[in-house]
Amino acid sequence: MKIVIAPDSFKDSLSAEGVAQAIATGLAQVWPEAELVKCPMADGGEGTMEAIIAACQGELRHQQVQGPLGEPVMAGWGWLADSHTAIIEMAQASGLQLLSVAQRDACRTSTYGTGELISAALGAGAQRIILAIGGSATNDGGSGMLRALGMRLLDGREQPLAEGGLALGQLARVDASALDPRLAHVQLEVAADVDNPLCGSNGASAIFGPQKGASPEQVKLLDQALGHFADHCAQLLDNDVRDFPGCGAAGGMGFAAKAFMQATFRPGIEVVAELAWLEAAVQGADLVITGEGRFDAQTLRGKTPFGVARVAQRHGVPVVVIAGTLGEGYEQLYQHGIDAAFAVTGGPMSLEQACANAASLLQARAGDIARLWSCALQARR
Repeated sequence: MKIVIAPDSFKDSLSAEGVAQAIATGLAQVWPEAELVKCPMADGGEGTMEAIIAACQGELRHQQVQGPLGEPVMAGWGWLADSHTAIIEMAQASGLQLLSVAQRDACRTSTYGTGELISAALGAGAQRIILAIGGSATNDGGSGMLRALGMRLLDGREQPLAEGGLALGQLARVDASALDPRLAHVQLEVAADVDNPLCGSNGASAIFGPQKGASPEQVKLLDQALGHFADHCAQLLDNDVRDFPGCGAAGGMGFAAKAFMQATFRPGIEVVAELAWLEAAVQGADLVITGEGRFDAQTLRGKTPFGVARVAQRHGVPVVVIAGTLGEGYEQLYQHGIDAAFAVTGGPMSLEQACANAASLLQARAGDIARLWSCALQARR
């Protein structure tokens, strides 16, 4: 029997690799002879870098960079030497998890640190950069990232603008003459699961600004500032990409990547699945087990279990989900290749308790699934 284990991380608890190991341990207790293939997954958010490094036996590197509010942070990034590929997870340098709730400030947070990571990757000789942009704390249209790579953003007095999205409303001139020339020789892939434009009612500020600390009035000002930035960029480049699907991702990071780095956009789960050779692993499998911290209707928007199920469907392999919790609308996934879903908790338990005991809970639930599956096989005989 061959079982493929392809989960996402459980936020604030276990990495995707840790989740996969816990599930494998539980299955092995019931099926000691089974072939257990672990393929840690991610969908472009936090944990993407770790999942790819684990799948590709890559190298974890570190770089001190500016955090979302300018404070120094030590950020990790991945390196795949054989293919000269860098894995940059925006959340490492410009992520919401780096700030307390009280510190969230969509008007001032900057992507400068992410630009510093890109610069480090270019210095290492990267020919391909995979930029995972989930979990950002920023709403600056990627302007901080561009500044870290040599761009100058100037006000009416020819002075550099302050960091952050709100300051873009004072922009008078964009000077891209010193933008790092190495960018022209690297393939940039943005791993994201949203297709929002930069501006408007479905844009970066309106949809994602509030969770990053923006008030309703600030959302309007930020949207106007991003539009002003896009106006200047369109004039400079003779090309306006603000409405391209995905340009509103990560507070407009997608816009900067598309406009100045000719980035391509792909669902994060597709990028990780490709690098982890998930398709090949699923071939000939009897069962696929995937999972995530919260499994609900939002999973349909390109999250890991949905992406894994699409791969498994192509090969006629059933899929079972183990999740931290089953949220509203999770049943909709039964129409998209998921055959069954289970929560790890077996009774009343606080979130803190569940996180602290995630490994043992996953092992127990995996064992239960193996026993149930064995009963079904015996009944067929």
